Amino acid sequence: MSLTATDIERIAHLARIRVTPDEVVQVQAKLEGIFKLIDEMQAVNTKGVEPMSHGLDMVLRLREDAATAPDQRDKFQKNAPRASEGYFLVPKVIE
Repeated sequence: MSLTATDIERIAHLARIRVTPDEVVQVQAKLEGIFKLIDEMQAVNTKGVEPMSHGLDMVLRLREDAATAPDQRDKFQKNAPRASEGYFLVPKVIE
């Protein structure tokens, strides 16, 4: 894909990036390099390749889902200016 200076300026405007006229050529070269890499990746035959959920083929170790710390809610809420039924009460900020 070939980009023009006008394309670069439009992309920069849409992305809200300030690109000086001196930088247009550098940005153009970098973007064309990215598009070339994308074209190379799309040329790879991926038929029969299963999609992966992660780039590394790994299995996570699972642990039992159990509480390991004691419940200290009442202790923590003693320091709160206002609390009710296990909840911290805060001033209303949106009318």
